[in-house]
Amino acid sequence: MIVWSVGNVIVKGAPMLGLRLAFWRVGAALVLYLILLSFARRRLTVQHLVKSAPAGVALGLYTALFFSAIKLTTIANAAVIGSMQPLILLWISSRYFGEKIGKWLIGMTLVAVAGAAAVVFGSSGQPQWSLEGDALAVVAMLVFAAYFALAKRGRRSVPAFEFQTSVWITGWLALLPVALFDRSTLVVPDAVQWRWVFLMVLVPGTGHLLMNWAHSHIRLSTSSILTLATPAISVVVAALWLGETIGGLQIIGISIVMVSLGLIIERQSSKGSVAEA
Repeated sequence: MIVWSVGNVIVKGAPMLGLRLAFWRVGAALVLYLILLSFARRRLTVQHLVKSAPAGVALGLYTALFFSAIKLTTIANAAVIGSMQPLILLWISSRYFGEKIGKWLIGMTLVAVAGAAAVVFGSSGQPQWSLEGDALAVVAMLVFAAYFALAKRGRRSVPAFEFQTSVWITGWLALLPVALFDRSTLVVPDAVQWRWVFLMVLVPGTGHLLMNWAHSHIRLSTSSILTLATPAISVVVAALWLGETIGGLQIIGISIVMVSLGLIIERQSSKGSVAEA
């Protein structure tokens, strides 16, 4: 979640349009992971690609939508709207993954969501705010929720590194028709832009690998709730790096989010220890 949060700020600062950055970032990640896979003497199979394809398509579409949204609106708004996905994933984790969701967890999630909403409302008057950007962020959030669930399912039968490599392949293929429609997306980045592209591959791209590894070790409900930390961290990093202001309401919202998540993590860890014992 930390590297994803930093990634939000990198997207905002990169001197490229959102769709173009998404296309070349996914393509660069694809090449890098294929090289690393070869050095590790591991190989992809057709089954790996098939099992990972739904998550890859969702990730490709999400990347284009979210990068475009974050270019139009504030980092706080884009990150907080994106973190609304636990409301969807709590239902999905219960319905399709057999996870038990108690009233306490639902209540604490709603408290954390309220804190996240405070971060959004606290930034709505800033000049960087955009209704169009917020709308794109809502669509991106729905697609990301689908990606999260599909990645959890795909990781059941595909190792983490092979899964992530397959995801980059199908994600890039999903973006290719969009890039062909908007030819400006296909313009090769210059030297400065390539630095930002590779920074995206190394920072938030590594976050995807870490999260997909973690899917085999933690509940979907827990991992989805932890995404609520991203707006709080993103707002602080954006203030330090890009000079975006932090208002009093945002500080209150960040505090509520972090305290709520701390309580959730502590309770989930305690339950896990009891289960192991």
